[in-house]
Amino acid sequence: MAGDEKDVRVAVLGAGYWGRNLVRNFHELGRLELVADPDPAARAYAREKYPEVKVADGLEGLLKEKGFAAVAVATPAAEHARGVSELLKAGLDVLVEKPLALTAEDGAALADLARERGRILMADHLLNRHPAVVRLKELISSGELGRVCRVWTRRLNFGKIRQEEDCLWSFAPHDVYMLLNLLSASPLSVSASKASYLTPGVADAAEAELLFPGGVTAHVSVSWLNPLKETRLGVVGMDKMAVFDDQAPWPEKLALFPHRVRWRGGRPEAEKGEATFIELAPAEPLKEQCLSFLRAVESRKEPPDSGAREALATLSLLSALDRAAREGRRIDLDPSGSGKSSFVHPTALVDSGAFLGPGSKVWHFSHILEGSVVGGGTNIGQNVVIGPRVRIGSGCKIQNNVSVYEGVTLEDDVFCGPSMVFTNVFNPRAFIKRMSEVRPTLVKKGASVGANATIVCGHTLGEYSFIAAGAVVTKDVPAYALMRGNPARRAGWMCRCGEKLPESLTCSGCGSAYREKDGTLAPL
Repeated sequence: MAGDEKDVRVAVLGAGYWGRNLVRNFHELGRLELVADPDPAARAYAREKYPEVKVADGLEGLLKEKGFAAVAVATPAAEHARGVSELLKAGLDVLVEKPLALTAEDGAALADLARERGRILMADHLLNRHPAVVRLKELISSGELGRVCRVWTRRLNFGKIRQEEDCLWSFAPHDVYMLLNLLSASPLSVSASKASYLTPGVADAAEAELLFPGGVTAHVSVSWLNPLKETRLGVVGMDKMAVFDDQAPWPEKLALFPHRVRWRGGRPEAEKGEATFIELAPAEPLKEQCLSFLRAVESRKEPPDSGAREALATLSLLSALDRAAREGRRIDLDPSGSGKSSFVHPTALVDSGAFLGPGSKVWHFSHILEGSVVGGGTNIGQNVVIGPRVRIGSGCKIQNNVSVYEGVTLEDDVFCGPSMVFTNVFNPRAFIKRMSEVRPTLVKKGASVGANATIVCGHTLGEYSFIAAGAVVTKDVPAYALMRGNPARRAGWMCRCGEKLPESLTCSGCGSAYREKDGTLAPL
């Protein structure tokens, strides 16, 4: 049944609402061989629109035909598990409309079958190929938005109303997949709620909240019972904010807002900036997805952003959201997939409402206060206090006698030496309440703070910076900077591996090379 993989011919199974878009794209690419659908009206449409293309009666008719190596599936999601399985067993590569299946178990079985048969299996999570989403990820990765604290998505419309799958499974796969891509992380915990108004047991509206490492929260809102169509995604950074509006014309699809929070007199104030629009080259994401599928079939390599593994991760997360909605509670997840549990020494205390990631350890007499989030693999020494409402990333090491108070955020892989100090109020008095004047402190990925050092609140320690023992930090610290003294001043640059860099800026330990420009350091 398979054709020449160097000139891949494609069949489309399902020529309804979405399938017609797949038919059109593969026809425009010159690769469409056959259209199959059990509905006579859909087959009549295909014959009239594409008279040179073969037509078959559904899955059974498709499996009797020859001349194609791959199939794009756009059938109801409830039929994916059986239909995709039959196609893989027939030796065909498959691109399936999201979601991959309606349960994580069925999705895992399809992924296993594709691997066993040596077939390409991809899910049609096409919005990650939208130029606005690609550019938005660049803005996040480059740090232009600053530290991301919140992401929200709204996918609302009036219709198309379904009865075989609810709106969480129909609408939210796009948003969940985009969140995993944009944040390059898996959530620590999820909660959700669903409401059914038309068909009992089939949700017409759903809300979901996801907590990611580093305290990043994401909110997803979906419904097909909304008076206006809205397809938006927003990213809130501490320096700038961005909004992708898929309903806007191309010149206005991606807006950048230079809104910031300024601290004046110990109080946060909103400072609004004038929005600008980022120029994008118009492109159809579905066509890009179809091209990616063809390239994968020809090269026999699934793309790193829409293969079976990525589709399965989305499916597992949807299953967790569905479970959270049914049970009416927040579900803790293991984002590492390690299955490791956290360890808490019998003398330590972890308050209700605090979260410990998998593989984290809390030692003697330490206390994690409510609302705090500690990432996986973080080691917390003796007599440590964290919180309340503190965000600590994965892989951190917090040594004995350290207090990480509200307002302090540690990103991944941060080292805090014994008895170092974070402050959170600039001018404390025992007899004056000033917790409303907390100044935030951010310690970025890979930074190290030596024993007995003091970090005065309201500043940022750049990634992989190194604060020497006993230093007192009173201003922002550049990435890779070595800081010494009281007040701390830059005394050189440090490599990511922890070695001090020579004048050549090439590390003698690991060989990494850097470039200095305008008082900043960046790896070559």
